[in-house]
Amino acid sequence: MMKKKVLGIILGGGQGSRLQPLTTSRSKPAVPIAGKYRLVDIPISNCINSGIDRMFVLTQFNSASLNKHIKNTYNFSFFNDGFVDVLAAEQTPGNSNWFQGTADAVRQSMHHFLNHDWEYALILSGDQLYQMNFTEMIKLHITNKAQVTIATLPVTAKDATDFGILKTDENNIIKSFIEKPDASLLPEWTSDVTDEMKKEDRNYLASMGIYVFSRDFLIKVLEDNTTMDFGGEIIPQAIDKQKVLSYQHEGYWTDIGTISSFFDANLGLADPVPAFNLFDKSKSILTRARMLPPSKIMGTTLERTLIAEGCIINASRIERTIVGIRSRIGVGTTISNSYVMGSDNYQSIEDLEQCKKTKKPYIGIGERCYINRCIIDKNARIGDDVRINGGDHLEDTDTETYSIKDGIVVIKNKAIIANGTVI
Repeated sequence: MMKKKVLGIILGGGQGSRLQPLTTSRSKPAVPIAGKYRLVDIPISNCINSGIDRMFVLTQFNSASLNKHIKNTYNFSFFNDGFVDVLAAEQTPGNSNWFQGTADAVRQSMHHFLNHDWEYALILSGDQLYQMNFTEMIKLHITNKAQVTIATLPVTAKDATDFGILKTDENNIIKSFIEKPDASLLPEWTSDVTDEMKKEDRNYLASMGIYVFSRDFLIKVLEDNTTMDFGGEIIPQAIDKQKVLSYQHEGYWTDIGTISSFFDANLGLADPVPAFNLFDKSKSILTRARMLPPSKIMGTTLERTLIAEGCIINASRIERTIVGIRSRIGVGTTISNSYVMGSDNYQSIEDLEQCKKTKKPYIGIGERCYINRCIIDKNARIGDDVRINGGDHLEDTDTETYSIKDGIVVIKNKAIIANGTVI
């Protein structure tokens, strides 16, 4: 069986500094997405939907909330050997270093992988949004007796300069690789793509950072302790000496490395026909099953909005917004083009009364607020009559309670925004 041959390895990424302040107290794969999921649910769900149920998630920064999420979510049956394990960087007698790159993370964790029986390693990134069945890619790898197979995405000339670009022959064998090429070099780097991709001028093959490695080759190539990274070192070296295949993927895919890409990916889910389909049963995104009540909405006009479970909403209007679990939104409030992450717990009646006495805002969003182009992290307290209007007129800044990046205001986890504040 295919799944007995494949081990999934999900790379949790570095400090996630470009996603600050969302990664101040959590690792990148643990960042909430689409109101009820975490980023790590995407690669794990893709694996499970592909029949791969043995996975390791490699991380080294702020891994406590990721550990908790995975422990509470992915429990396979006693009669099944499936698992999702988090491996945080650890000091051993032979190594006292943190992970120095993607390849080094796999190298340092190899002794854990070798406790299992596998023939192929599927190496994935923990911070990408896409739906993909890996079965065809793995079959292509096995049939062609490749040492490495790389998932590639046809991109336009405008996007090609941001990626590692590959050039293939007529048999999909990769012959050359260039990292973030200058626009002047692009005419030499076109590849054979489908007619549909040609119509969209997507003539360049970008590496998606998704790899299938044959076991023996992966072990051998990681014996060289000087190579730290797959994309920058191992892949280019392998192309020169080994059979490296390209597997073309044409669906939606985005790398969530920055606040603006994270913001756009989430708000895109509210489009009438989103590029990323949360409603496709064959590609369902799995996450923790929470026993929450249905959301209660009173007097609110909703337009292109996704609302997760357990919310209490009295707002006057919400437009093109993602509203996360357990969100509370007060009377007369207007929210547009925003992602409200919600909260981890409900406040008790006593707690709410205490807040009222001390004039401390409740967890959630108060009354008569106006919020636009904003990400509100979990457990934030936004008082009454608060006005937050993101946009290009705002300069990048970082304060104790919020940051501004690319015109997007990010209210920090557990921040308290006082009544009447204007941002």
